[in-house]
Amino acid sequence: MRSTFESAERIERDGAGRGARLGAGFALALALVFGLQAAGPTAAAEGTTLTPRKSIAAPEGFGDVCARYQWACAKGSADQMNARALLKLAQDVNSAVNRRYRQVTDRRQYGTEEFWALPTSARGGDCEDFALAKKMSLIEAGVSPARLLIATVLDRKRGLHAVLVMRTEAGDFVLDNLRNRVSGWQDTGYTFLRMQDPSAPSRWQAVFAGGIFGRQST
Repeated sequence: MRSTFESAERIERDGAGRGARLGAGFALALALVFGLQAAGPTAAAEGTTLTPRKSIAAPEGFGDVCARYQWACAKGSADQMNARALLKLAQDVNSAVNRRYRQVTDRRQYGTEEFWALPTSARGGDCEDFALAKKMSLIEAGVSPARLLIATVLDRKRGLHAVLVMRTEAGDFVLDNLRNRVSGWQDTGYTFLRMQDPSAPSRWQAVFAGGIFGRQST
């Protein structure tokens, strides 16, 4: 059996079209693949913070994002904002960006399946574009880039999706273009696959938590 990490990369390739949905039978197969039978230790209870597992390739389309938007891959210095202030700001930014832009696929806007860029004022963007816009807005509002990590997930319908994770002392919270409410990662019902590396955001880490996993692996 392939390793869990190799299987995660295969899932993102197989579902690469934005909005592609995994059928119930395939979802069950994924659950078996991701059941961590071959991963070794028994899974532990979910925590409030997502735990990086292992270095993994960046998602398709991420490409030169760090060169085009240096802030997207910056670590930055610590800020002095407490969890309550951060969550209020995140809620405001999440709702504002969701209202401001329309959702449009990369295929329709750029003629390619995946291209990460800020949403355009004329046409909008897709999920990772919304995540980039929210990350930029929060950095401009004084939030340390070290708190803001883009993650790729399977949504509740098992479609590939991207969100922004904001790290606070109260845990990791998710800003999502599919909902205006900011939620703790474990309350989204999503399967978290990979996330920007907190120590070096130009790189990515496998996460494997929530959704079809049910809990974080250890």
